[in-house]
Amino acid sequence: MNNKWFELDTIYRGDCKEILSMKKPEIEKIFQAYGESLPNQFVDLIYMDPPFFSNRKYEVIWGDGSEVRSFNDNHWYSSDGTRRKTIDAFLEFIRERVEKCYSILKPTGSFYLHCDWHASHYLKVMLDSIFGYNNFRNEIVWYYYNRWTAGKKDFQRVHDVILRYTKTNEYVFNIQYQPYSKSMEDGFQKNGYVKRSSPKKGDYISTKKEGVAMHDVWNISFIHSQSKERIGYPTQKPEALMERIIKSSSNAGDIVLDPFCGCGTTLASAYKLKRHFIGIDVSNTACLLVEDRLKKLGADVKYMGKPFLVKHTREMQHFDFQNFIIGGFGGRCNVKTGDLGIDGWDRNGVPIQVKKQDNVGREEIDRFRGAIDRYYEQLGNKNKKRMGIFVSYSLTSGAYNEIARLKKEGTFIEGLPLGSDNSNAEEIFKIWNDTFNELEDL
Repeated sequence: MNNKWFELDTIYRGDCKEILSMKKPEIEKIFQAYGESLPNQFVDLIYMDPPFFSNRKYEVIWGDGSEVRSFNDNHWYSSDGTRRKTIDAFLEFIRERVEKCYSILKPTGSFYLHCDWHASHYLKVMLDSIFGYNNFRNEIVWYYYNRWTAGKKDFQRVHDVILRYTKTNEYVFNIQYQPYSKSMEDGFQKNGYVKRSSPKKGDYISTKKEGVAMHDVWNISFIHSQSKERIGYPTQKPEALMERIIKSSSNAGDIVLDPFCGCGTTLASAYKLKRHFIGIDVSNTACLLVEDRLKKLGADVKYMGKPFLVKHTREMQHFDFQNFIIGGFGGRCNVKTGDLGIDGWDRNGVPIQVKKQDNVGREEIDRFRGAIDRYYEQLGNKNKKRMGIFVSYSLTSGAYNEIARLKKEGTFIEGLPLGSDNSNAEEIFKIWNDTFNELEDL
């Protein structure tokens, strides 16, 4: 079989439950129908790093500060659409997605689920019921030892848990090694062998291997705040961790899936190790970040599911919508708290306000005008032409009248409505480029 699809390294925006539920013809259509049908089970390795049931809300500034992302790890939607915060709702959320992963995993494939003390014991029981108790292979302890904050009433928590399962008894496993201790290494260098600490068959190790076979406690440091590897994602995992998993349970040319790909560490590691990858995330912001990260590595990556239509943007969380709009203008987000009505700036430094709502009225335009005035006054150039971009789904006639009045006073606010749900959301970026050039000529 000519596996053209297997060579298609792809980021896919959406809920992995929905994406992995699609029938093969639908997937082929979205992946632009490269001419081959998919086998039912085609993934060699799945690494899943879902929410941890931590009941926290994360807010983060990405990379160079141009994008902001926040997400909740304190509620989950059940299959009937009900939003709940219970452990049962969390387990239902995870189970539905693990079952979809199981259905596409090869018989020789492996599955890793990353979790911590909040729910690891519940998840172990759940995974036993899906993969089978006898297909449980390891409870890996990731010991991120460089954290020194002491607990006041409890022992300091310095590890996560990674549950490893296979689909059958026939699976890929490449033994990994850790370095010899200094005394063993010295013995090899001096004598060519090392005496065993306790007598067994033969009292000496006479053949030096790569090291000692890796055990299930992995001493890998978390990513320090000043590390070049850090992107800004609050739950970002180190590449060293992902490389060990990928090397252990896949071979070059295999397919690696991360259904909660976040900032893309799994995908980047897979690419560096000459594996094919599939990443899925509900966030357009995350998908764009991963796309950029992989392209910088030289990967020929595709991003499927960009929210080109207005109706797609309505499904976004506000932070994702704001990032999408400001990113479309080639700009950067305002990452300061108390932004006084300016959400970001376009590539030319023009202030932008983004409202994820319909029928924006005159009052909102007036408030934005005040923000524009304060911004240009802070620049120290009172004679500078005052311009602003206001994006929403629609504006009232009162808003348009106020924009016209302000223009006569020398404040140019371009009201850019996204239009009908079937409109191309990116049209507003083209409209503004033409408008900006006209305003610059005035």
